[in-house]
Amino acid sequence: MKLVFATNNLNKLAEVQKMLPASIELLSLKDINCFDEVDETELTLEGNAKLKANYITEKFGFNCFADDTGLEVESLDGKPGVFSARFAGEPSNSEKNMKKLLSELEHKTNRKAQFRTAICLNIDKNQFIFEGICNGEILEKKHGEKGFGYDPIFKPEGYSVSFAEMSSEEKNKISHRGIAIQKLVAFLKKYNK
Repeated sequence: MKLVFATNNLNKLAEVQKMLPASIELLSLKDINCFDEVDETELTLEGNAKLKANYITEKFGFNCFADDTGLEVESLDGKPGVFSARFAGEPSNSEKNMKKLLSELEHKTNRKAQFRTAICLNIDKNQFIFEGICNGEILEKKHGEKGFGYDPIFKPEGYSVSFAEMSSEEKNKISHRGIAIQKLVAFLKKYNK
């Protein structure tokens, strides 16, 4: 089965490819000659995931899935949330985003946060939503070199290291995206029989 992952983020693509069964050929936007930038104009993660998946299905005719992920910090009323990638403004910059978040949390004792991923799958004219959540806290400074985005300052619940200090295999087992992708993969295995 061919399935398009509607992302230009090569880190995400590689992370997801490792989790899918060999029977599913994962295509990138580049593989289908899609170089369009789909504006994420919705106010929810689910809304943005649907927007991207629907765009690819309608314009290119492929079964596809798209995701949107946000970091939701309790003491910031769920911010940056849907604006996580652009928290410090355009263009998207992980270093600036982390710096802004750390400065906003400087005098706060509650550092509880969760990463949340919503995936929208469009397959054979049907649509399905999958969600993954990983609870944790925001560290006071960066730890580790692996991962991307906010990984160096996010420590998952029950662990003593940040996402950026874990191997991709360790992270995929417990991460928000990993959980959502596991739900997607379980669904596709049943669907693909």
